Formats: sequence, structure tokens, C-alpha cells
Amino acid sequence: MNRCNILSVSATIALGLALLGSTAGTIAGAAEIRLLSAVALHPAIDALIPDFEKISGHKITVAYGTAGAVADRVQKGEAADIVISSAPMIDRLQAQGKVIAGERVIFAKVGVGAFVRKGAAKPDISSADAFKRAVLAAASITYPDPAGGGASGIYVDGLLERLGIAAEMKPKTKLLPPTEKLYGSVASGDVEIGFNQISEILAQPTVELAGPLPSAIQNYTQFAPGIVTGSTRADAARALVAFLSSPRAESVLKAKGFE
Repeated sequence: MNRCNILSVSATIALGLALLGSTAGTIAGAAEIRLLSAVALHPAIDALIPDFEKISGHKITVAYGTAGAVADRVQKGEAADIVISSAPMIDRLQAQGKVIAGERVIFAKVGVGAFVRKGAAKPDISSADAFKRAVLAAASITYPDPAGGGASGIYVDGLLERLGIAAEMKPKTKLLPPTEKLYGSVASGDVEIGFNQISEILAQPTVELAGPLPSAIQNYTQFAPGIVTGSTRADAARALVAFLSSPRAESVLKAKGFE
């Protein structure tokens, strides 16, 4: 968790921990929470849900999508109690009145990394110049289709433009959805290098993280939860926010590739 958020988070944590204590082990206080989450958080959320359910007594139903897609679902009125998306998306939803204002807490961030087939040689991407050379030398690359609203795909697409190599790379680029197809294309050897958020790469057993993008061209996506306006389970949702901001959850997030 970022230091700048410690003070703003403390009140939320205190409230959430009180709610956790009051509902733990009680059937009457249990709620069923509907969560829409950015898919980059999938590995961490899946690991954290059982722990939260055990501590709080609440139950969570979760659906995943790109950061843009889950924000759009809330914007269009899909029933949910809490949404986790990129910080700018949550800000947009707050401005639209779709999530409760003044409760945004950044609890994790993740950078973009390159991945290759397991056991394959890793390209040198230790600097911006090395990254550019490695991409130009690659027979093919892939990253999530920006049209799907994923933060990493949008960023890599723009990065190639800024480096002045987008036109040269276009014939060698396969835009794929951030699912098995993205990783399968690299695992099978059809594509040489892939790019996505590090947390998602680490969760894939058939590919290997080649490394994060160098700091000069790295991009971090910050994630924040938003409690959906009109939710009848807002207190339970706040307990989940507090849990995600706790040291207990932070250790799991770090293990899954988040900072």
C-alpha cells in the first residue's frame, strides 16, 4: 500500500475491522457480496476470498473482466455491491455517481512485464533501448487487444507508438484477449514474446516472466475498490475493502506480483 494512502485508509480499516469482528461466526450478520473485479487481480482475489469469508462470515460472488469492462458493467447498471478497477476508472464511476464518493483506497499496483515460452531464451529488456531492440528483433509479439479495455494492452499499444516502431511492428503483432489465447500463443511457440500485467503472467504455468519493463518506460496500474451506489450490502463491502487493505492481504498481493 502506498504511504500517501496510510492516513486515508486508517479510518476505513478501523471501520472494516469492527465490521469483521461483529459479523464473524454469525449467520444473522452474514451477507452475500457481489464483486466485479479487474482480471489482473484474479490470482490474488481467488487466494484471498476464502480467508475473508472465514473471518467475516460473508460470502462473495466474483466476476472478472478487464478494468474497463467491469467499470462499464457498473456504469450500465449491472447489479453489484463492489467493483475493483483501475483508480482512474473508479474516479470516473464516482464522478458519475455510480460508486460512493470519498471512499477510494488504492490497495495495490502492478507493472507490465514481458513473457516467453517456458524454457525459452529471455530477451534483454533491461533498458528502453534494449527493449526497443528486442521487440524489433522478435519474429512476433502479442499483448491484450486495447479494444477490450485492458490497461496493459492500451499501454503497450501506446508505447510502441511513442518509440516510433508501431508501423514496423504491426505486421508482427497479434492482438488477443487476455485469456488462455494470449498465453497459449506464446506457450505453443506461435508468438515469440508477449506482454501483460506481471500478476497475470506469474499465474500462468506454461509461460515464464522474462522481466518487468525497464523503469524508464514502465507503467503501473493502481487498483482501487468502489462501493456501488445503492448497494444494500455496503457495510459488508466496506469490510472487504478493509480486509484488502490489511497487512494480511498485502502479503498475498506481494506474492502474486503486486506492489
